[in-house]
Amino acid sequence: MAKSKQPFEEDLKELRRTLLEMGVAAEEMVGDSVTALIRQNMDIADAVIARDALVDRLERDVEAHCLRLLANKSASGSELRHITAALRVAIDLERIADHAVDVAETTKRLGAEAIYKPLVDIPHFAEIAQTMLRMTLDAFVRRDRKQAPELIAADDEADALYKHMRLELKTILETDPHSVAQAISLLFVAHYLERICDHCTNIAEQVGIAS
Repeated sequence: MAKSKQPFEEDLKELRRTLLEMGVAAEEMVGDSVTALIRQNMDIADAVIARDALVDRLERDVEAHCLRLLANKSASGSELRHITAALRVAIDLERIADHAVDVAETTKRLGAEAIYKPLVDIPHFAEIAQTMLRMTLDAFVRRDRKQAPELIAADDEADALYKHMRLELKTILETDPHSVAQAISLLFVAHYLERICDHCTNIAEQVGIAS
């Protein structure tokens, strides 16, 4: 019995490896997209946009692994839950990559236009998002629920930062009309980062289902 289940166990390991590869790619895209914005570097922005195809391919690989594993009649109930949850995690990772592309495309729209203020909140926001992504994916692969309080705290910090940036935009609307268009673009960037944090929260919820 143990011998017949060996291919299943190998496929399960490969599923986790592919998810981790997908998560690393998505995290790097988030970091690089914000780097492109800060440096106003179009080459980095283009590289982020191009890398989306890799994440899409990895998502298809995850789906293929999951379908093979779900068809295996030797899978336990716990394993089936983990596999089904992995499908949902892959969807969230793909959407995180999409939002990184959104940030890169915003950078390209802004071009070389001088930013009206030093970018401090957005890099901090990106750090929160990347930390949450690393923590949630690690917790999912290891089926570890212990990091939940830290994830909730990080998500609360992200929400507070987004609220702060929205209030700042309101002030700009009232005091500096020339910077409004750019401020709105940067607020969209904050919105994309906030959505990335939400997707990380979704992944964290799968930890409980899959454990």
